[in-house]
Amino acid sequence: MTIPAAPIRFLLSPSLGELKEHVRAELFSRALTQRLGRPVVVELAPSYEALERELAEGRVDLAWATAEQCTAFEPQARAVLRAVRAGLWYYHAALVCRADAPLTLKTLKGTRAAWVAPRSTGGYLMPVRHLTAQGLSVADTFSEQRFHGTYRKALLAVLAGEADLASIYSSHPEENTVRAYLAEHLGSSERGLIPFEFTGPTPADGLIFTQRMPEADVTALVSMLTSLAGHGAGLEPLLGLFDSEGFVLSSTPRPPPPRTARRAEYLAVDLDARERCMRLWAPTGVVFGRDVRQAEGRPLEEVLGPEAGAALVALARAARHSGVGGRVEYRLEVEGETRWYSAEATVRVPVSETASPTTSLLVRDVTELRALEEELYRLASFPLLHPEPMMELGPGGELHYANPAAHTAFPDLLVRGAGHPLVEAAQAWAKRGAEVGESPPVVQLGGRHWELTVSPLVDPEGLRVFAKNVTARKQMEAQLFKADRMAALGSLAAAVGHEMNNPLAFMMANLGFAREELARLRAALGEEGHTLAGDVDDMLEALNEATEGADRLKGIVQDLRLLSRAPPEHRETVEVVPVLEQALSLVRGELRHRARLEKDFRPVPRVEGDETRLVQVFVSVLHNAVQAMNELDAPRNVLRVSTYTSPAGEVVVEVQDTGVGMPPEVLARLFEPFFTTRPANAGLGLSVSHAIVTSLGGTLRAESREGMGTTLTIVLPAATPSPSGRGSG
Repeated sequence: MTIPAAPIRFLLSPSLGELKEHVRAELFSRALTQRLGRPVVVELAPSYEALERELAEGRVDLAWATAEQCTAFEPQARAVLRAVRAGLWYYHAALVCRADAPLTLKTLKGTRAAWVAPRSTGGYLMPVRHLTAQGLSVADTFSEQRFHGTYRKALLAVLAGEADLASIYSSHPEENTVRAYLAEHLGSSERGLIPFEFTGPTPADGLIFTQRMPEADVTALVSMLTSLAGHGAGLEPLLGLFDSEGFVLSSTPRPPPPRTARRAEYLAVDLDARERCMRLWAPTGVVFGRDVRQAEGRPLEEVLGPEAGAALVALARAARHSGVGGRVEYRLEVEGETRWYSAEATVRVPVSETASPTTSLLVRDVTELRALEEELYRLASFPLLHPEPMMELGPGGELHYANPAAHTAFPDLLVRGAGHPLVEAAQAWAKRGAEVGESPPVVQLGGRHWELTVSPLVDPEGLRVFAKNVTARKQMEAQLFKADRMAALGSLAAAVGHEMNNPLAFMMANLGFAREELARLRAALGEEGHTLAGDVDDMLEALNEATEGADRLKGIVQDLRLLSRAPPEHRETVEVVPVLEQALSLVRGELRHRARLEKDFRPVPRVEGDETRLVQVFVSVLHNAVQAMNELDAPRNVLRVSTYTSPAGEVVVEVQDTGVGMPPEVLARLFEPFFTTRPANAGLGLSVSHAIVTSLGGTLRAESREGMGTTLTIVLPAATPSPSGRGSG
């Protein structure tokens, strides 16, 4: 079966926050996934307020919500299922106190209240409304009110003497029912509490199906959930997640009617000493495809048939002979389908010495639960509540399990399956085998770095993968590496610049002297018509080329010195747009053959800096953009240059090209000294520009996508106005 990619997001209220409830919730989601044919991902809301916010903003498909939330969201929901308890779709709240310190409404003054949560219906809202209706002001009545988060914690606070009363839900307003609910939370300690006041009824809490879920899925789930209580194919224990016997549509508030089933969910029978049925009962009257409504007085094997009855008769005999009960699981083919059953035998002591002992049998269909047991054991083998993404993979990379954090971090996990980069990296790592002390693999996805911890699974065979977001660590490492590298380059640049400066000065001075002398000699030979005049011309041309090379080397030395320290420069207030126009004029010849120029120059404040240095920055950035565009695509290429003022008042210059763009690994090193992707390029232009802009208190950043072009953005602080209101430049 191919499960659709988009999972159903099922959000639980925070009251289901204990570990056992997480396991139940996960099993319930697996059961829904199997029945619906779509993955159901269960998440726990951190608070009632967060759950309500997720519902209001339409980010959840299905939610287990309080009675108040069900009522509030019912008008815009596709459906609301109310929980059924003790056959009722509504419930009351009971105020309880210590048995040794009984209370009444008249003696509440000055007592301390232990509530569950501000949004808890039975644990706070109902009792507060009830007390208000009785004319009691909550603020004036109680000397202290505290919220404990769960019913158990609130009740324990009363037992420990930290509070005097608490409130708990109850399907009926009577003491024995309340004690049953108290026992669920406190066990035998429930004897220490007694109820002393009951509220009126309110509709029960339940499941909200939002508009985000398709109508067909809602119909299928509603049909399945409303039928769980009577004929849920062994899934009834999972309703313990909601402390419920079943569900009913809020629009038709009554327990769901029984429906005809082709097999019984359970069978109860009392046998005499000869294995004859004294009493036999099944919900539908049909067991293993046989009508058992007239079974009294007949042998059990005759009633059920030899295949089903033989195992039960053997169990009953063994229990009777040993005097203790027994249990057995067995498999049967029922109406062409393999089903698993669990049978328990209990020996009943005869009421008189002459009477024979009888045996009671309880048989349950556990097919669905047996299928989920493997999931339960698996969930118990690692921390279900792990906050980081966690996956289990089969031998071929197929996804067997992913926790909610994995679905949130990697929404395409189900779509890409074995082809997902995380899955491929985990498999490659496991196949290659890691050396002792080797760093774990890191996968980069969507700008984030994920460190994988991969461990093999033996039974069943596969891999368990934990993914940890180490983006912040990687960014810090990159910054530290870059800082160390820049510091080393700065020291090297300063040393090289200093050592090269003097020899370069000698070389340029001697080249200038040689050119002047040869020029004078050329003039003298020319006047005499000497044949060596032509040779002197060739020598002058060679010296001119050498001088150009020396000038270029001088520029590189100056750039190296600039990288090592801020250059001594003349500061003045500068108009950015004229400087940008000047830079454009210097690259216009090359630009003409590569792209069309688009300008959007909006008025911007002056900046403080060196006009010559700013021209150098703009020329370098523009030249880089022009070089990124191919001459063959000149009719389609566009160079967009714009200026504007940022909301913070800074001057922004954007240079956008439609060139080939850059991959992430190139973009990350764009401003590093000596890094270049073009031959015969020193790789200092953008790094020097970055140093100049940074020295002016600004920033230079780049954004690029392969095939889409690059945008270089220069941000400079606006010049501070002089006291006279005019700049000095």
